[in-house]
Amino acid sequence: MYVDLMQLKGWLIKMATTNILIVGVGGQGTLLTSRIIGNLAMDLEYDVKMSEVHGMSQRGGSVVTHVKFGDKVFSPLIEIGTADIIIAFEQLEALRWSHYLSDTGTIIVNEQKIAPLPVILGNEQYPTDVIDKVKDRSFKCIAIDALKIARNLGNDRVLNTVLLGVLAKQLEMPVEGWLDAVEENVPPKTIAINKRACKEGYNQ
Repeated sequence: MYVDLMQLKGWLIKMATTNILIVGVGGQGTLLTSRIIGNLAMDLEYDVKMSEVHGMSQRGGSVVTHVKFGDKVFSPLIEIGTADIIIAFEQLEALRWSHYLSDTGTIIVNEQKIAPLPVILGNEQYPTDVIDKVKDRSFKCIAIDALKIARNLGNDRVLNTVLLGVLAKQLEMPVEGWLDAVEENVPPKTIAINKRACKEGYNQ
């Protein structure tokens, strides 16, 4: 059952503009996640600006999306030190982009490790204690094994909607509105499992 969007709008973070940075590796579903957030914000009649950077996404390179929404948004880009929330789909990406987080911001980190090309080639080693380093840099860090949750549901690819559920909880918005947004943006045959994944993330 679809919920009243205007009723849900009252649950979102009360600030002039909400800045969400989504970072990950190509193929993890970061772009779909940003699209769901942006479309829901537009449904709630917010002004929305988005900017996507595809860093060789087809080859496992970094993918970064800036999502900003509020009563009036003037720029699509989030400046260093101003992100309210960072969603990191991979540990090293969390560390790499953590300086974008505001002093009171929250970073949501998927505990998955994906070796970048220099590590694959043996020229470098994957850094140790990445999550601890991210926690040292952030006001609030939520580390979650989203990939494990997705695998338990039977599909690795829904880790993005697991993380979306974690985000929904942090925005203090009832999960029903996010489930509707998921249903509207994912392929029809994947609606059920993506909605389950979103609920799992929300309930962590």
